[in-house]
Amino acid sequence: MAESQRKPVVINDTGASTTEVVAAVLSVAWMAAVGLFFLLMPPARPEGGADSLRIVLILMAIFLPVAMIWVAAVASRTTRIMREESQRLQAAIDGLRQSYVADRSQGGASVPTVEKKLNEIAQAARKTESTLATFASSREAAQTKPAVQPLHQKPPEDQPTLALGTSAEEIGPPLSRIDFVRALNFPDNEQDMQGFGALRRALKDRTARQLVQASQDVLTLLSQDGIYMDDLRPDRARPEIWRRFAKGERGRTMASLGGVRDRSSLALTAGRMREDTIFRDSAHHFLRLFDKTLLAFEPDASDEDLIALSETRTARAFMLLGRVTGAFD
Repeated sequence: MAESQRKPVVINDTGASTTEVVAAVLSVAWMAAVGLFFLLMPPARPEGGADSLRIVLILMAIFLPVAMIWVAAVASRTTRIMREESQRLQAAIDGLRQSYVADRSQGGASVPTVEKKLNEIAQAARKTESTLATFASSREAAQTKPAVQPLHQKPPEDQPTLALGTSAEEIGPPLSRIDFVRALNFPDNEQDMQGFGALRRALKDRTARQLVQASQDVLTLLSQDGIYMDDLRPDRARPEIWRRFAKGERGRTMASLGGVRDRSSLALTAGRMREDTIFRDSAHHFLRLFDKTLLAFEPDASDEDLIALSETRTARAFMLLGRVTGAFD
């Protein structure tokens, strides 16, 4: 508590310090003493060539002590300024340390922006879960463009159906690739109705729901360390690289998928992977689901679909975690 009450040190260097006042007084006293000495000293007899040496010695006797006094005063002033600057820097470091510790100890007291947004998304999804099946069956067929291919194909006709009835996933239309990509990016804000609609439809698709929930967990954990996907600007990989990765190719040629270059985010994520078991398990689970979903998404996806997928927040998290874990090596 003593450190938390420490006030910042303010360097006030506008006036003369005590050392400089003492140096000025000593200089004036010395000059007065020397002047009095030469005033009372009897005149010396001229001796020709000795006059120049005598003048040099007199000047040294007058000005050398004054110069030494002011050298000591300047050194004392420099030492004082450096000591005050060190105290100010230490106070600033203590304040930053206490702020960091307070933020970590509060935990859920101040919810990060991304985590708050994801919580709002989850609440909105739960509110609409009870009415989603009937709403989708009556309106989605008219709103979905025919050119958009579904992410999951319907089962073949010879596959037997269960006698216990059909699920909500079978009643509703298949999830389109546009909605799938939009759901993986999550809504931008509370006014993003298209994003919330795509997210609700994705949560009704079993495979998409698993990836969305895993992505939400990972983004929430990353936000606790101040890592937000909107702040990352990864290098864009060509669609054919994504296709080759989906088909199982690994090695140095896949390194472009790990296009995240932010060193602080990479270092914080690597440290969290080493120290936090929950984060490590969530990250590996997310990477497996993304890899599995990409395998099903790639065959029918166009290059534009793959580019749109790579620009989502979920794909950026995949690039970040994949590079940290060496998934692209």
